[in-house]
Amino acid sequence: MLNKLPSLIKPTLTTNFHIDFDWWKKQDRNWRNALESFLCEEHQPFFSSAEGITDADLIDPETGEVSQGDPLIDILTNHCAKQEGFLSQSGPLVDSIFKVFLVNNNQPLNSKELAEITGRDADIILRTIGTLRVYKGIRPV
Repeated sequence: MLNKLPSLIKPTLTTNFHIDFDWWKKQDRNWRNALESFLCEEHQPFFSSAEGITDADLIDPETGEVSQGDPLIDILTNHCAKQEGFLSQSGPLVDSIFKVFLVNNNQPLNSKELAEITGRDADIILRTIGTLRVYKGIRPV
């Protein structure tokens, strides 16, 4: 099987990005620790004691459909990311961008859209996430 090579096309301000969770899981053994740092106070105790739980039955509250998934990612996107104060203009740029993708259910966004949401400069966002180095799984779509 061939490895998917990164695109050599330089991203622009209109290039869409998202969190590539599969890539991140393969590249960084500590990816769960990074995710746990974004948990709300209500869920931090649960996940600090729930080592090893990476797959569980997840129920879609709107459809009732059951699927297999990571409960940490599910809780982050469906609960913690919706809490007041989750998004803020302070803090590291990469963390702010990452949180935006958690809030919007990882829908692709470009640097201009990320700038509108975070209040940060689009060019700086692009220079940060548009390089060959990947932060927190944020990659071009």
